[in-house]
Amino acid sequence: MSAQTSIRSAARWLSLGVGVAAATYGAYAAKTWHRYGQAEPPTFEERDRLLDQFMPVYDVVERHRVRVNAPAAVTLAAACNMDLQASAVVRVIIRARELLLGATPVDRLRPRGLMAEMQSLGWGVLADVPEREIVVGAVTKPWEANVTFRSLPPDQFAAFSESDYVKIVWTLRVDAVSAAESILRTETRARATDPQARTKFRRYWALFSPGIRLIRWASFGPVKRDAERRVARA
Repeated sequence: MSAQTSIRSAARWLSLGVGVAAATYGAYAAKTWHRYGQAEPPTFEERDRLLDQFMPVYDVVERHRVRVNAPAAVTLAAACNMDLQASAVVRVIIRARELLLGATPVDRLRPRGLMAEMQSLGWGVLADVPEREIVVGAVTKPWEANVTFRSLPPDQFAAFSESDYVKIVWTLRVDAVSAAESILRTETRARATDPQARTKFRRYWALFSPGIRLIRWASFGPVKRDAERRVARA
């Protein structure tokens, strides 16, 4: 086979792959748009009464979990200190969002560690049960290119209803399986404050939720390894 033939063959396969990926993404976006507002209820194990205090009803929800061979307190500490900026996957997703929405990249350095970084961006801690669970929330307009997050006092979050906003809450929670094993859970809930925000957020969620889910998936591996390393060192 000549080099030219090989190049043409590779180009055809590449084109086919891009076409399949585009079709798959389009089908996913259409399904997600259609299912917006039909959030799946939690199982008995997933129920979170602390989170319910701040957002009992929601438009979309994301739940993830991972089993860790480390005590609950060690697992939660590792999760709070995970370095998202160290993940190439996360950096690519954030950069892709900037390019797609025309955002201006932020040059300032942010603190390392998940909780420190999120608070520097404007997220606020709504509840904190030591060695068990942290609930974080903010109000925002996710569809804006240069998105900003605004924290609220815990006693004002549930009642917030200012127009054209989306309220978002998420948790880091650990359930002890034994003295040496735990389950790390994260749950994210979001709810638009009015029909105008709902229309915008529904479109945004359909297009960008794959990246949000991928970030959750990419973060669990490093947290699990870090927590288990801490136990091994101890």
